[in-house]
Order: sequence, then C-alpha cells, then structure tokens
Amino acid sequence: MREEPDQERLLKPVRQRRERRDRGRREGERSVGQNLAMIGVLGWLVLTPTLLGILAGRWLDRHLGTGIFWSATFIFLGLMLGCFMAWRRIHQP
Repeated sequence: MREEPDQERLLKPVRQRRERRDRGRREGERSVGQNLAMIGVLGWLVLTPTLLGILAGRWLDRHLGTGIFWSATFIFLGLMLGCFMAWRRIHQP
C-alpha cells in the first residue's frame, strides 16, 4: 500500500516536465523582444509598490514625527508585494 503514494509522488514531476516540454514544442520559444518586455514588466511590478511604499511612509513619518519607522515598514511591505506580484506573473500559464 505504501508504494502507490510514493510512485504517484515520483510520477507527478515527470508529468509536469512532459507537459512543459510539449507546450514548449507547440508554442515555441519566446522572441528576444518578448523576453525583454517581460523583464521590463517584472521591474515595474517590483518598483511601483516599493515607490508607493516610500511615498506613504515618508508622508506618515513627516506627519507623525516617527523618524523612519513608517518609511522602512512600507518600503519592506511594498517590496514584498512587488516580489509577490512578479512571482505570480512569472508563473502564469
């Protein structure tokens, strides 16, 4: 009984690799222009929330007199949000 789950666990990556290979053969590789566009989009996806975090943090720090507490917090949160959005974009089918 234990062999079936182990075998299924090993077959899943094999199936995924085969599906990726087949999809690559069907659709072909992306052009250089498409790859450069993807890099640009990923950059903006990370940069935009980070910059918005900086602006919101500086505004709060200025009005609350908290030094860089909110700036650092919102920079981190904006960067994390941007990285998550870029990761999701990369893994879209």
